Amino acid sequence: MRKKMVAGNWKMNMTPSGAVKLAEELKPMVKNDDVDVVFCVPAIDIVPVVNEVKDTNIKVGAENMFYEEKGAYTGELSPEMLVDAGVSYVIIGHSERRQYFHETDEIINKKMRKAIEHKLLPILCCGESLEQRESGVTLEFIKKQIVNAFKYIPPEKVINCIIAYEPIWAIGTGRVATAEQAQEVCAAIRTNIRDIYGAVVAERIRILYGGSVNAGNANHIFSMPDIDGGLVGGASLKPEFAKIVHYDK
Repeated sequence: MRKKMVAGNWKMNMTPSGAVKLAEELKPMVKNDDVDVVFCVPAIDIVPVVNEVKDTNIKVGAENMFYEEKGAYTGELSPEMLVDAGVSYVIIGHSERRQYFHETDEIINKKMRKAIEHKLLPILCCGESLEQRESGVTLEFIKKQIVNAFKYIPPEKVINCIIAYEPIWAIGTGRVATAEQAQEVCAAIRTNIRDIYGAVVAERIRILYGGSVNAGNANHIFSMPDIDGGLVGGASLKPEFAKIVHYDK
């Protein structure tokens, strides 16, 4: 059985003081031994949030990182910096990074390999645009994203990675893929991993769904056989996030 995960992606929200206040409010509400809970927070919030959730079931993730160890890369954060700050997870390849900051599959693969080298657990995002879905190329496009992201990464390093399927047309729009649509793509992703790494890795790797997940739809979505939880955007900034963590109550 794959343990469910609910990860919040705070995006560019919350000052450090606001982040501490939100974490303080949420931490007693998200206690659930059956679910891994992750707060992926802006870089400036990492240290205060790590301190706030110490000795709880909550892990902290970063929203991005660079693929070099150190150097003249003004404004970037290295994996070593994140590890030393107490980060456990890092989001890689979010559609907003691909779209607004022109991150290519090659860049994402470099980040994946560097995160794994430093024992950070990557949450790899993949997903199609509305135009791609309507053109019928969703599964082909996402397979390409998966294959390119995992290049040169050995199977024993893949098992603990997380993949988050986020249809771009359902992020922050209020539009949600049906549970069946999400399941179809997540099952295809698991097949992609099976084709590359075999059945054992495919059965163990966790695949999340992201895209307007909320307290009302989480239970149905998470009940799908190939969906192991959610990467939650807007709802992660509200008390509603706790209801998603306790989706089956």
